[in-house]
Amino acid sequence: MKTTHVIRQLVSKALQIKQLTPDIENEINYELTRLGYISDVDYEALELLMAEMDAGRVRLVPSP
Repeated sequence: MKTTHVIRQLVSKALQIKQLTPDIENEINYELTRLGYISDVDYEALELLMAEMDAGRVRLVPSP
């Protein structure tokens, strides 16, 4: 099983810019589909992103 950090990097990027853009969301979805599973660490990263969005610290940016 190959270890990848792409999902965590994408979550980190969203947290840094305080926005979940359509591009970041699409890349996360692509990686989840490509891998076919989610590691515990990636799951925790996505939980953190969702918590930050729920708290209003990261906003969802609509598609143009």
